[in-house]
Order: sequence, then structure tokens, then C-alpha cells
Amino acid sequence: MDQFDTAAELQQWLHAHFPKENEHHEWKEWQSLKSNISGRKGEDLVSYVSALANMDGGCVVIGAQDKTLAPTGIRDFADYTLENVVHRVLGKTPGLPSLGLQVQELRARDTGAVVWLVHVPRHAPREPVSAHDRAWQRDGDSLVELREDRRRAILAEHLAGEDWSATVVPDATLADLDEAAIAKAREKFAEKYQRETWAAQVPQWSTEKLLDKIGLAIHGRITRAGLLLLGRRESATALLSPHPVEIIWKVAAERVAEPFHPPFLLTTTDVAQRVRNPNIKLFPRNELLAVTLPRYDTHTVLLEGLHNCLAHQDYAQAGRIVVEESIGLVRMINLGGFFDGQPDEYASGARTPERYRNERLARAMAEVGMIDKAGFGIHDMVLAQRRRFLPLPDYEGSSPARTVFNVYGQEIDENYSHWLMERTDLPIEYVLWLDRVQKKRKLDAAQVAQLRRAGLIEGRSPRLHISAKLAVALGQEVEYLDHKGLDARHYKALVLDLLALGAQRRVKINAMLLSKLPASIASEHSRKAYIKNLLQDMVREGSIENAGGSTNAALWRLRGED
Repeated sequence: MDQFDTAAELQQWLHAHFPKENEHHEWKEWQSLKSNISGRKGEDLVSYVSALANMDGGCVVIGAQDKTLAPTGIRDFADYTLENVVHRVLGKTPGLPSLGLQVQELRARDTGAVVWLVHVPRHAPREPVSAHDRAWQRDGDSLVELREDRRRAILAEHLAGEDWSATVVPDATLADLDEAAIAKAREKFAEKYQRETWAAQVPQWSTEKLLDKIGLAIHGRITRAGLLLLGRRESATALLSPHPVEIIWKVAAERVAEPFHPPFLLTTTDVAQRVRNPNIKLFPRNELLAVTLPRYDTHTVLLEGLHNCLAHQDYAQAGRIVVEESIGLVRMINLGGFFDGQPDEYASGARTPERYRNERLARAMAEVGMIDKAGFGIHDMVLAQRRRFLPLPDYEGSSPARTVFNVYGQEIDENYSHWLMERTDLPIEYVLWLDRVQKKRKLDAAQVAQLRRAGLIEGRSPRLHISAKLAVALGQEVEYLDHKGLDARHYKALVLDLLALGAQRRVKINAMLLSKLPASIASEHSRKAYIKNLLQDMVREGSIENAGGSTNAALWRLRGED
């Protein structure tokens, strides 16, 4: 048992560790455990254990007030104890791993309030966790039956030691491989090992020996990886059926699409070259002349990103890799969630992949120079985009079922792009977070806190903006004030001045205020909602009143005027 001197200290500790309810944390103000451990389906502990386990695991806090996390305490434990509750929950949640399910007891000495933390492990690969004969997941503040897309994602998860690409294809022969692709593989392999004493012998090796050395064959028997990288189109398509081996490039706005097939050692270059890549002009603050450069970095970014899709595609799901091109953006999509960690962990180059979904394919691609297995690929792509003054690549839109890699070919916010370029002293993590700010994407509380402590941002989530200190340093005072906006009292004063001229309809008030609201309130819907709240606040203050009907029929006037 963990003891705290006061309930306030316990509450503070709970807030620090479980700041909000989400798919990882759940708060329950249960004072009695009698019918709450296993009781009404969708509302009891075992249901929440199922929901948390079917994502990435988490924790249920029992005995704390919703929202505030004030320790109200468990008063009636019925016949549940720390010793027996784990076994009883396991008995009601088929599929839940027994290792990792723990119950921790916290107590406040001054009030005697007891809080339980139920630590829930992640589900085992390909095994949803059930309670009351159904699997659950969180939906807002309640639980629903596990959705089909999440169920499919769980059932398609990778098993340790499983490697689709390593399977030998019994009917495949050397005649099914492309000669130009074999020659390119020999060239790239020899180039990688040019300093080895045996490098001069590589041109004389038999094709069987070469494929074994690269990892595309096992004792001369061709693997699925071999057909992907070196296979002739017709042979690879037939021998790998029903798994489609195809990359689709498309421009949806123009209804244009083109398929690409093995040998991917050669044809991924064709895909990258198919992406439209005109020169663009950028204007750095510290240079007098414009910088002209291709919209995309074909080798470091496009090819690296495409090769990552190829290496991490979940081929067992029988889907295609998709390359979608739109104005200033290329999206690359492969089946299967991001494998082994999170993208931001690789951005600094500090993390090394511990495993690959297709280990044999990844190893072979590294041997012929298609990918980097040391974990520097994402880091290099981030640095390449930063050097080009463009938004950083990201994985927005990804899910447990698919990975989406976004490459930007035009500026989003000129000021942010220039600022990220010029502040080379910032840690790469700060650069990544600030890039999310310019894209109007959410940061978690810890990231916001660090940027705020560093004086880099201001505003409240999700309306973050560049800080005043940096705005002045970069000559962005006007942009800063535009984002920050004026005090609400200013807008109220404008309303009072307008109503002093006579009663007004909402459309007149909107016309006066909409263009004056800060840029951080982006959409027209949000701006109108702000004005609505402003008027309601003024009604509560007693300065104005509605002399008409509701919504469009409202007629606003100064209070007490006839």
C-alpha cells in the first residue's frame, strides 16, 4: 500500500499520473465494489478492462471523483481483496494476459480514503479481450462493442517470429526473376561491401549464391522477398497470388492512376519519378535572392518513404501500397500500423529498430541500399525537409490498421517555415512539436508545457501561436497580434457602441465583429460561436438584452431601453 499524508497530496499525485480520461485512463467514483467489479455489462470494471486492453492497455482509477480526482475512497469492498480481485477479473475477461494485470492500493492518512489503481495490460497479438461474451472499446465517455475495423486490426497483428516475406515460393525459379534487377542487386551489394577482401569476387558469383548472400533465397530457393524485389511482373503476380504486389500512383482530382509492379528494386524509382516535381521558389529571410529547388527531394524523402512502405507493408492483408498526389502533398499509404515504436522516436536518429514486420525483406533491402536499418531513415527525411525550409514529413492519418506518410511540397506558414530553418540550435523534438503547431495539430500537455517554458509558444490549446519574444525577434509583431487577438472587453465595447445607435439584429453584430476576431479562431462557424457566447456573457452581466425572438429573430438592445 502507498500512503499519502493528506487527501490533497493523493489528489495531486493522481492528477499528475492520470490527467484526463481517454482510451488509456478511466476514473470511477465507486464507493462500493459489490456490483461494480462484475455487474452490468458495459458499465462494470471487467467491461472497462476489456476496452482498455483492446487498445494499448491503461489504468482504471477507482474511488476518485470524476473530473477532479478528489479521493472519495472505496467504503464497501464486499468480498474483494487485493489478493483475490486479479484472479476474479481474469476469470471474467477471456483473452486478457495474466501478466501485467495488477491492482495497486493508495491511501490518504488524514481521511482514510482508499483508492485502487487497476493496471490493465495490452491484449495479446491477434486476441481481442472480452467481458460478458463481447469485446469492448471506448467511445467518448461510454463503452461500445468492439468496432469491426479495430477487430480486424487486432486479428491482423504481427506475431513474434512471423515473417511473410521469408516464405519460400516452391514453384519459383531463376527464370521468374528479372535479369536487369539481378544485375542491379549485384552492383548495389558489391558497392556496399567494396572494402571487403572478397568484394572483387561478387561479379563472378552464381545467381544462386548472390541471392543467398543478399537474403532473397534460402539455399537457392526463392522467397517472397526475392519475387518482390527481383521478380518479373507476370511471374511475381502469379506466384504471390492472392496477395497483390502492386503500388498505385494516383491523382484523385484528375482521375489519373497508374499501377507499378515488381521488380520493385527498379520500379520504385519509376514511381518516385512519376510524382510531379516542378521547381519552386522560396524566399529565406537571410538571403536577397530566391532559392529555386525541386518541390520534392526524390532520393532522400520520396524514395526513402516509399521503400519504408514496401518494407513494412502487411502483405498478409492482401492490399496495395498507395501513393496519392495532390497540390503540394504526397501521401504514401501501406497496410499495417507503424511498426516498432512511434515516428517521433526515430526523428532524432536515437532509436534503432529492434524488429521489422518483414525481417527478411528489410534485411535484403538494406543489403542493396534501399533502406537504412540503423533507424536514420526518418531522421534523414526530417532533416532534408528542414534544410529545404518546408514543413516536416509526418504520419498524420495513421491508425493501427494502416500507416500514412505525408510529404509536403509547399509552405503552410511562411513565418514558421523560416523560423524553424533559422533556429538551428533547437532540439529536434522542439522542431517536430513546433511543426505540429504550424499545422494546427494537437500537442499533448507535456509538449505544450515544455514549449511554453522555453518561451516558444503562447495561447491555450488548441489555439497555440508564436510567442511575443520570437515575434519581435523575427519582425512578426503584426502576425503575433493577429493570432493573439484583442481582449473580450474590447469586443464588448464595440457591441455597446453599436447598440447605442439602436437595437440591432445578430447579422449586423456579426458583420461588425467577424473580421476583427483573432486569426486563431479560424473557421466562420467558430467565430460565430464566439460572438454568440460573447452576447450571452453580456446578458449575464446585465448590459444588454434580447428584445426579440431566438436565433435570427433576436433583436439586441441596451438593457432598460424601450
